Amino acid sequence: MAIERTLVLIKPDGMQRHLAGLAIDRLDNTHLEMVAAKVVSVDEKLARTHYALLEGQGVFADKAMYDKLINFIKGDYHGVSKRRVLALVYQGENAVKGIRAAVGATNPEDASPDTIRGAFGRVCRKHGYYENVVHASGNVEEAEREINIWFKPEEIVK
Repeated sequence: MAIERTLVLIKPDGMQRHLAGLAIDRLDNTHLEMVAAKVVSVDEKLARTHYALLEGQGVFADKAMYDKLINFIKGDYHGVSKRRVLALVYQGENAVKGIRAAVGATNPEDASPDTIRGAFGRVCRKHGYYENVVHASGNVEEAEREINIWFKPEEIVK
């Protein structure tokens, strides 16, 4: 099997609710190796670069929904700014699949209770978004693209 790398972001809602340690504990149970970690303040440019491939796609064809996504990852929601994100890179065999299994379905209501999103996520119907605690790359190509957005090569342990 090939060694893969994948990106995980503990989003502002996870950081605000002090769930980073619990999320990392579940990620560590995948037995993949954490090779990079840093706390990042997400600005408009970083948010739009990260989610550029979603703009105009599916539910995000609606500009208002896309803007909510951007504001959420920036930590600008509920009228308060909470801009901290914990960015992580995990590495190992089938890393993308392993992390995705630990993270769970995007909608916390659809996620298994033993996953990060199933255990800690919540749906905010009033505001029209999920507080799903984490982002995880969907495939190997997406992972490499996202890792290059969030990390410089020298920030990743070889």
